[in-house]
Amino acid sequence: MTSLGAAHGSVMMDARGVGMVFNAGAPNEVRTLRNISFELRKGEILALVGPSGCGKSTLFNIIAGLLTPSEGEVRVQGVRVEGATGHVGYMLQKDLLLPWRSVLDNVVLGLEVRGVDATQSKATALKLIESYGLKGFEHAKPATLSGGMRQRVAFMRTLAFDPEVILLDEPFSALDFQTRLLLQGEVLRIIRDRGKSVILVTHDIGEAITMADRIIVMTHRPASIRSEHVIALSDAERDPVQIRKNALYNEYFGTIWSELEVKRD
Repeated sequence: MTSLGAAHGSVMMDARGVGMVFNAGAPNEVRTLRNISFELRKGEILALVGPSGCGKSTLFNIIAGLLTPSEGEVRVQGVRVEGATGHVGYMLQKDLLLPWRSVLDNVVLGLEVRGVDATQSKATALKLIESYGLKGFEHAKPATLSGGMRQRVAFMRTLAFDPEVILLDEPFSALDFQTRLLLQGEVLRIIRDRGKSVILVTHDIGEAITMADRIIVMTHRPASIRSEHVIALSDAERDPVQIRKNALYNEYFGTIWSELEVKRD
């Protein structure tokens, strides 16, 4: 497993001067993003945190190609993003598993859409299912699974087509606290083992510190980048429970919390 503090490789994704305006020129015009620029390097996990409603999910959708920015551009592996072309894998808050499909059939879904041979798809899916703790549940329906198991299936579905860049949008927010901590550690290990480059959007500062190499803090809307923090913790220090006893963890947490400008009702 690569150390979180290790130097990372080539640029996998870069945002250049990204801005987003909805209903431009209309009385109800809303600017959500302003001059967002950053890079994601190979093997790196980058977390985006910010106040609720600041535009994190809008930026996520622009990187995924689901929205076209009003200003600037996003490039993935040097290619400008123009639509949802399968250039990244992504995992959302909800697992979005198809209830009539088994675990195996849900994992192969993305491969089916891409026209991958059925025999190859099944072999890939079965290997993932065995590797990540769901052997024996291949033919189970989503309704019979716990929330944590369903999220594992959703993550395996994302991994199945082997994307180099993965977007995680609040992937654990719907889970209970214990399951959330467990999956933070599991997903971090899987990402490291596979050498993926990841952007994690989260409201959870502790989750960001536990999983990310760098954390970008965004301002209130229209969001810009307020600060960036390099998280100088090794993999050995990243246990989601034990990390909370680490003085550096608490220092990062306090600093980032103070920068979020959380408004009290």
